[in-house]
Amino acid sequence: MSVLNKPHFHDEEAAFVRLEALLWANGPVCPHCSNTDRIYALKGVRSKPSKKNPEGVVRHGLKKCSKCRKQFTVRVGTVFESSHIPLHKWFQAAHLLCSSKKGISSHQLHRTLEITYEAAWFMAHRLREAMRSGAMAPMGGAGGIVEAYETFIGEKKGVKSKGEKKAVAMLTSTPC
Repeated sequence: MSVLNKPHFHDEEAAFVRLEALLWANGPVCPHCSNTDRIYALKGVRSKPSKKNPEGVVRHGLKKCSKCRKQFTVRVGTVFESSHIPLHKWFQAAHLLCSSKKGISSHQLHRTLEITYEAAWFMAHRLREAMRSGAMAPMGGAGGIVEAYETFIGEKKGVKSKGEKKAVAMLTSTPC
């Protein structure tokens, strides 16, 4: 049986259960106040009705903290946060990115997952950024100077421009 036949790759509820098991091995933790006591599961809650979904969409994995009284899901604080893409599609994308020997393009994700190219690009960038190791180095290295020559912003005196913007810039980076 293929790994991609597992339920968390095809069912939204199973995807939430799998992510909760991975991130909250000792039970749910409120991302707002770090409370672990008395966190309630809210079942059957739906989003607001819309033209596309007149009854609203079921909010899987919704929890409520008894201490701060805020609602949250396991997506909060992860790369999946603030995304309208279903969690099971995220799992499929992560699997494809990690298991491809030579990598996978956003176009290939778009075709394979049957999502828009923009959504595939967004997912690929978020997942690659999450997999990156180390901190970003400052531009130009540690205290080095970055130079850009023969570029201008605006128009030169006495030269007619066709609306092209040219830039002159000298950038310096400061050590953090």
